[in-house]
Amino acid sequence: MNLFDKRNLTMLTDFYEITMANGYYANGFKDITAYFDVFFRRVPDDGGFVIMAGVEQLIDYLKNLHFTNEDIDYLRSKGIFEEEFLQYLKNFKFTCDVWAIPEGTPIFPYEPILTVRGPVIEAQFIETMALICLNHQSLIATKTNRICRAAQGRAVMEFGSRRAQGFDGAVYGARAAYIAGCIGTACTISDRDYEIPALGTMAHSWIQMFDDELAAFKAYARQYPQDCTLLVDTYNTLKQGIPNAIKAFNEEVLPRGYRPSGIRIDSGDITYLSKKARKMLDEAGFPDCRIVASNSLDEFIIRDMLIQGAKIDTFGVGERLITASSAPVLGMVYKLAAIEKDGKLIPKIKLSENVTKITNPGYKKPWRLFDRETGKAIADVITLAEEVIDDSKPYEIFDSKYTWKRKLVTNFIAHPLQVQIFNKGNVCYETPNLHVIREYCLKQVDTLWDEVTRFENPHEYYVDLSQPLWDMKQKLLSQHSSK
Repeated sequence: MNLFDKRNLTMLTDFYEITMANGYYANGFKDITAYFDVFFRRVPDDGGFVIMAGVEQLIDYLKNLHFTNEDIDYLRSKGIFEEEFLQYLKNFKFTCDVWAIPEGTPIFPYEPILTVRGPVIEAQFIETMALICLNHQSLIATKTNRICRAAQGRAVMEFGSRRAQGFDGAVYGARAAYIAGCIGTACTISDRDYEIPALGTMAHSWIQMFDDELAAFKAYARQYPQDCTLLVDTYNTLKQGIPNAIKAFNEEVLPRGYRPSGIRIDSGDITYLSKKARKMLDEAGFPDCRIVASNSLDEFIIRDMLIQGAKIDTFGVGERLITASSAPVLGMVYKLAAIEKDGKLIPKIKLSENVTKITNPGYKKPWRLFDRETGKAIADVITLAEEVIDDSKPYEIFDSKYTWKRKLVTNFIAHPLQVQIFNKGNVCYETPNLHVIREYCLKQVDTLWDEVTRFENPHEYYVDLSQPLWDMKQKLLSQHSSK
């Protein structure tokens, strides 16, 4: 579902995008073609990789990019924009070319995950929303994937709507979480709009509404015998909750021809309680009854619970997933890489005393090299756009910081990472079904070596520059440092 059809978010932009656009227009830059890259410098949580997400929402935004009469009136009221420029905005149409790495792909620092080419005013203007769409969903997808990997094949449900930063954060966060491995969400609207399975049990208030816990369980079991999961920690998990759940299963679920779905534990020492609960359920004849755990979980708590022998089948993860609370900022940036002038491509570079902020210049293309035998990713290489990596021949890669560190890659497949999503302002890419993206994501993460996916001190996956791109960068560095 395209939510941008229902609301115009063109003005959701940093004000300097509009003041710069006005300046570009006044200085005769309107028709100059610019190239911008989106990339990030650091993986959240000091992890090994990020999961790309948010491309579909960026496409929806760009398809609906236009200024309304109300927008123009507002800008006119500021008193700083010339009427000729406002008329240009009134007739504004997005005409850029855009390339993106597909959603669900593992991505790494400094590689261009999105490239925009077109008239500088248009290409510059979309910076804010491009970063909003990609930063947020990629962040949540990355955190989710860590949590799902910690669960070691056990199901993870996204339970974070009420703790999300705003309603869009809940909806798009659920979407990103599903891409990265969650089996479903508590967010109902995400099921309606994106077909992400809506899941849930009950709140403690349901149990408190009845005279006693058993009456509450039996009423719920009568209402939903086909999918009965009972919350057992309202009063006393082991002495009351689980025994009452077993009674309700026997008296209300089994007679209706169903098996109980599960119990949920939301407080206390869940590892200890799950072991006791598993024994009690098995002895009652319910070895197939799942135990669901919730309560401020994250990848490290889940990992430790399983190491300690917790008998958990499903995890409901909320606030620490939907807010990526341990590292709540991804920090993607949008930087000018080149312009065209008089039919000639002129690379641009940003220098800084902080060397991590020096950009890679030029119109570029990212590639991933896969080992033909194992299917594992070897390294990524950023080349100039006109370069082609011929995987029928050996190819030398080298560390762009420590250039003596080189490797000759053989028996590999070279795969270009970006796909074109807009051609002269028209969509030329069919966004895959969300279930397809999710399956693709899980397969792509499996192409990474375990050393890259570990939580602490992961191996640094190499993103190298081709020799021509490295030479271009060194030339620009030399030119600017000599001035």
